[in-house]
Amino acid sequence: MVKAELVKRSPLRILEKSIHGGVGKGNIGVLASRKGVGKTACLVHIATDKLLRGERVIHVSFAARVDHIVSWYDDIFKEISKWKNLSSAVEIHDEIIKNRVIMNFNQAGIQTEQVLRSLGAMITDGQFPADLVIFDGFDLSVSGRADLASIKKFAKSVDLEVWFSASLKGADPLFDERWIPHELAAYTDLIDVLISLQFEGDHVRLQLAKDHDKLNPENLHLKLDPKTLLIAEDKT
Repeated sequence: MVKAELVKRSPLRILEKSIHGGVGKGNIGVLASRKGVGKTACLVHIATDKLLRGERVIHVSFAARVDHIVSWYDDIFKEISKWKNLSSAVEIHDEIIKNRVIMNFNQAGIQTEQVLRSLGAMITDGQFPADLVIFDGFDLSVSGRADLASIKKFAKSVDLEVWFSASLKGADPLFDERWIPHELAAYTDLIDVLISLQFEGDHVRLQLAKDHDKLNPENLHLKLDPKTLLIAEDKT
């Protein structure tokens, strides 16, 4: 009941409603911004919400170390648990992390197909039928369309949802009138949901740039809270 209440009250239900129920199995969602804006925090919040719903998550990190990823999950869960002052927070935390696997790769030293083979082995041979895979720190500009197409094909073949973080180059990356980053314009046909993150005053605004077949920009009325680093409803 406690987990169900946390899931029900999560502002991520607003996101799901805005994108017609979610990214969906076999589809790709992308959070795009320049570095240091909060993409990883958003991804971990999305992943933790999945874990609270009893789903399995594989977090694929392309950073040099993964200890900070574990810290992100711990910190995000602590903030979520404050919503209900959970007395059973430790027990719930220990229960849900059993459904999380963290994998680490160096993108410069491995082909995308090798990453997908490792994921396939974890899902099948490792008997970990994931519902969500996160590609955190994967540089789309280095890999290109063929790799993204391969990842989407893999997602469809094993029936899972994929979220990416896309770090845009420069301190002030360019967006078109639909809030699609210029750097990702060539990939939009492969991306099902695209959300751009932008500083706005004292918080980061989440701007929906693509919702499946719809390319019109939309205000999600969601923000990244600078204090908790959780996705929160923007009531301003």
